[in-house]
Amino acid sequence: MFRLDGRAALVTGAGGGIGAAVAKAFADAGAKVLVTDIDEQAAKTTAEAIGAQAEYRVLDVRDAKAAAEAARQAAALAGGVLHVLVNNAGAIAPAMFPDLTEEAFRRILDIHVVGSFVCSKAVLPYLPDDGTGRVINVTSAAGLTGTIGQANYGAAKAGIIGLTKSLARELARRKVTVNALAPLAATAMTENIRGNEKLAAKTLARIPLGRWAEPDEIAGSFVFFASDAAGYITGQVLPVDGGTVI
Repeated sequence: MFRLDGRAALVTGAGGGIGAAVAKAFADAGAKVLVTDIDEQAAKTTAEAIGAQAEYRVLDVRDAKAAAEAARQAAALAGGVLHVLVNNAGAIAPAMFPDLTEEAFRRILDIHVVGSFVCSKAVLPYLPDDGTGRVINVTSAAGLTGTIGQANYGAAKAGIIGLTKSLARELARRKVTVNALAPLAATAMTENIRGNEKLAAKTLARIPLGRWAEPDEIAGSFVFFASDAAGYITGQVLPVDGGTVI
C-alpha cells in the first residue's frame, strides 16, 4: 500500500531540506521523480544523488509557463500521466510587523500561495482520474497558530491551508486527493530560529518531543499521502512537528 511503482512525481523546492528528502523517499518507494528548484545546481545535486529514477529542472514556481513545462516533463516520466505534485517551494523574510515591508509581505505570499496555485493548475491536465492523483501542499505550524516576527510567512502558510481545502472539494469529483503537511525540521528554513540561542530554546520548549526532526523523518509522511494507503483522505492538514500544535 505504500509503494509508488510506475508513478511520476513532481517535487518543488527539492534542492535541499525536506524537498530533497521527499524526492529521495518517493524514488525509494518506486516513483520516478522530477526534482525542481529555483537553484539549478541544488536541483541537479539532489537528482544525481537519487540516480536513474530522477530528472531535474530549474523552476520558479511563480512562473506559469515554466510550471507547465515542468508538469509536461514530469508526466513524460510515466507515459504522460503525473500522479503526485508536492508544493514544497518556500522562502522566508523575517521581520517584526512594524518593520515588515509590503514588498517582503507580497513576495512571501507569491512564492508560497501563488506558487502552489500556479503549480497545481499546471499539473491538472496530467492528473489521473483513477484514484492515484495526489496534490500534497506544505504548510507550517505558523499557518495554524501564527508566529512572531513572520506575519508574511504565517499568512502564506494559512493561505495554503485554505487552498488545500478548497481544491480538495473541487478535485474530489476526479478522485484526486489534496492534503497538506505541517512539518517542523532542521532545515535552512528554520536556521534563523535554530541559530538564535533564545529563540531555539523557546521553540524547543514548545515541542513535546523536545527536538527538531531531520528531513528524512518527515519524508515518510509524504510517501503515505502519495500512496494508496491515503486514498480516502482529502482536505486534511497533518502536523508532523513533534506535537508542537497539540
